[in-house]
Amino acid sequence: MSSPKKIRKAVFPVAGLGTRFLPATKSVPKEMLTVVDKPVIQYVVDEAREAGIEHLIFVTGRNKAVIEDYFDAQVELYHTLEQRGKLQDLEHLQNIQPQPGTTSFTRQQEPLGLGHAVWCARELVGDEPFALLLPDMVMQSKRGCLAEMVELYEQTQNNIIAVQECHPEEAHKYGIVGRGEDVAHGFKINQMVEKPAKGTAPSNLYINGRYILQPEIFKLLQNQERGAGGEIQLTDAMLKLAELQEFYGFRYEGRTFDCGSKEGFIEANVAFALSRADIRPNIESNLNMLIKEIKLSS
Repeated sequence: MSSPKKIRKAVFPVAGLGTRFLPATKSVPKEMLTVVDKPVIQYVVDEAREAGIEHLIFVTGRNKAVIEDYFDAQVELYHTLEQRGKLQDLEHLQNIQPQPGTTSFTRQQEPLGLGHAVWCARELVGDEPFALLLPDMVMQSKRGCLAEMVELYEQTQNNIIAVQECHPEEAHKYGIVGRGEDVAHGFKINQMVEKPAKGTAPSNLYINGRYILQPEIFKLLQNQERGAGGEIQLTDAMLKLAELQEFYGFRYEGRTFDCGSKEGFIEANVAFALSRADIRPNIESNLNMLIKEIKLSS
């Protein structure tokens, strides 16, 4: 078996309007809303960099320039921190800043769905496999989801989709995969269904927003007809690609927070705050007190 091409590039579709968070997202992109003290997009970028990603590709839309500014060098801020002796903060900011030439930004000029957003990155990705990370989905685990997916890719040399368990009664709300034979620390996918009718799902394993895809997906997306909601659906193109190439599933065991929803965003803030030794005692105490007060008043 020939050596697989390294997964060097990751695509982040960040063009969405974030209407579920209005009025906050009227002027602030939803990806820049903070979970404790980091923007949502930073958590996802950190996951990609842990997995060895070298080039970050952001598919943006109007009013998203602040994301590009965020990943740029803030010379004045760095100088101020140095002058004030805040060297720890300065070092942290410099460490998370991408190196020159390792970020690219392209624009999705029309809101035509996830598949179209991925297709907009075709020239930047080129003819090589790539990772796709949905920035709404923030993950919490000792080791990042994408890092484990890259390991599975290196063994299978094919498309990888991360999945998690949901309650069987909730399967109709998600993209669901069917589980075939085990391979390494994953399994062959033998079926993909987008929001199956109740009682027809092949499993309760739902697609959680992390993918490694072969570049042939771009040609399929280019010719993909619009599907649900009048949008170009990534799942439709993956189903066609699955007729030509194998897909493997990686079952992620950590926590995933849908920060595109208010509930998931609040849960993420609580979970990440409680994982921080510097603020956990106060947060835990205040949460317990708040819960008691609410119970007494109800």
